[in-house]
Amino acid sequence: MHTLSDFVLHGTNRRHALVRDGLLVLAASMLVAVCAKVQVPGPIPMTLQTFAVVLVGAMLGSKHGAAAILAYLLEGAAGLPVFAGPVAGPAYFAGPTAGYLLGFVVAAWVVGKLAEHGWDRRFFAALGVFALGHVLVLALGFAWLAAQAGAQAAFITGVWVFLPGAAVKTLLAAVALPVAWKCVRRLDRSDDVAWFHRPS
Repeated sequence: MHTLSDFVLHGTNRRHALVRDGLLVLAASMLVAVCAKVQVPGPIPMTLQTFAVVLVGAMLGSKHGAAAILAYLLEGAAGLPVFAGPVAGPAYFAGPTAGYLLGFVVAAWVVGKLAEHGWDRRFFAALGVFALGHVLVLALGFAWLAAQAGAQAAFITGVWVFLPGAAVKTLLAAVALPVAWKCVRRLDRSDDVAWFHRPS
């Protein structure tokens, strides 16, 4: 099976595939950066960062999704203001959020791999896939924090407080991807979008 980006862009000329893939990866990394800056007010401010991470994995697949997240992390390591907070640079990767950053890459790859097998096309399957992606992020974040502050403190400050936001973002992603698939399938059946089927 194919991912959403494969389905939409399958008519792209193969000679331009590397350029296309590079632009997709770069655009996806920028999407994560933008979503990291979107904050929903509350007792614990919620960003759309992990929503973008799992969405990128599902849309681009395991290889390109993980590459997009790695590009995002490299942008942050270079000092670009792409993370949720105002701090960037190499030192950020030794801080308390380092486990979550690693989790982003793992989650994007796993979600992408499942999406390649069609698990993002139906609501309940997508719900499980995106829940797993968020669990992976929180699990690796917890492991890093637990090594520094102990398991109890790490769970309270690094997992428990983020569970409501993770649930909301999981639900949003599980609605968004099946809807996107329905839209492109309708376009694919339309006479107005013959460009979907032009030879590569």
